[in-house]
Amino acid sequence: MAERAARLLGGKIAEWSRFAGGSLSSLDLVRLTDGREMLVKSGPSPKVEARMLRAIRAAGVPAPEVFAADDTVLAIERLPDDGGLSGAWGDLGMVLRRLHEETGDRYGFEDDYAFGRLAIRNTSDDDWPRFFAQNRLIAAATGTGSDIERRVEALCGRLCDILPRRPKASLLHGDLWSGNVLTFAGKVSGLIDPACYFGDGEVDIAMLGLFASPSCAFFDAYGPLPPGHRERAPVYALWPALVHLNLFGSSYRGMVDGYLRQTGH
Repeated sequence: MAERAARLLGGKIAEWSRFAGGSLSSLDLVRLTDGREMLVKSGPSPKVEARMLRAIRAAGVPAPEVFAADDTVLAIERLPDDGGLSGAWGDLGMVLRRLHEETGDRYGFEDDYAFGRLAIRNTSDDDWPRFFAQNRLIAAATGTGSDIERRVEALCGRLCDILPRRPKASLLHGDLWSGNVLTFAGKVSGLIDPACYFGDGEVDIAMLGLFASPSCAFFDAYGPLPPGHRERAPVYALWPALVHLNLFGSSYRGMVDGYLRQTGH
């Protein structure tokens, strides 16, 4: 990966090392002989991820600068990170509000994407419950077992009664768990590893609560949520829970079951 990225940038490697990354891609820290430093990562669609990072930056939200991308690797800026999200919740609320102020005409994205072997369809639609049911919940539930599949299908059958038909089509990060938020000195230094599409901004907020507990400072900075958001939150959190069950196995079945029970299924 390092050699390929160096060739894309017309440089030569001075040094490189493995860098702690996610479970679905590998990551290298590379320094070129001209002093440029970058992170080089693999992934299902480096060019698509590059477009997503650029879309986030174009919205005025911090994210790594893209140096180069091809069908195999993505070379990006290394951002400072001190792991201090606990002191940066308020700034994250403002950052996420800014991201969600960037809107599209329809739900979806110009490119499909994937989490490892799990395809993520982003075919555009103007009906939000239909988009979320078909392209998120049912797609992620497929292969998780007949009981989960049946319960998810039953939930999707009444999704129009739970989700708004046409909420504002906000630009979403799409995989906004706490590990994809870099912070430094009490501020968000960058959002990383996006899976962007246009949809209901409450999706990102629900996912933030999957492995962390956003503070009051976050919600104060983000601003008031529409009525009924507490009832929608388990529906939106169900999708990443299903993704984890599908990709990483039965240890996430309890999480999926909990969210389904909260929806009455």
